[in-house]
Amino acid sequence: MSDSRLVKISKYLSKYLRHTPDAIGIKLAPGGWVTVDELITACAKNKFSITRQELEAVVESSDKQRFSFDSTGTLIRANQGHSVEVDLQLEPVVPPDELYHGTGHKSVDSIMETGLCKMSRHHVHLSKDIATAQTVGARHGKPVVFAISATAMYQAGYIFYCSDNGVWLVDCVPPEYLQKI
Repeated sequence: MSDSRLVKISKYLSKYLRHTPDAIGIKLAPGGWVTVDELITACAKNKFSITRQELEAVVESSDKQRFSFDSTGTLIRANQGHSVEVDLQLEPVVPPDELYHGTGHKSVDSIMETGLCKMSRHHVHLSKDIATAQTVGARHGKPVVFAISATAMYQAGYIFYCSDNGVWLVDCVPPEYLQKI
């Protein structure tokens, strides 16, 4: 299977498993799960046929690990990044001392003033390392990385989650916990 086909499937799944599942006739269950059979059927009905093998290849090969199967292999979901209401059933966890957020240089002034806001998503996404944050920031122009004092936030009562693919999630990051690096 070609890389371009995998990218096309990944973008399709991102759109419908994270943002508009109803547009192809699927309903996300608690945790954001949908049965693999239901997804394959819905995709075919919407003129975008996907095989089980292609789904497996996308889940396994995605460098960002956007999707995962449940332990039985019968359910699939997007790990985070939803704009539709969904309970991902994540448990709060103690974060590492410092986390990172990458963005484009045009957003720096606004972030320094208001902090990081989840906007239309369920959470602000944070990385455990600078390299990942730089990669994320580069999608938005010249990358800028912020260090987040996660321990201080946690001690102040902010709740952190870590998705299945290692992305750290929090409702917001006020400016006093940010440092541009």
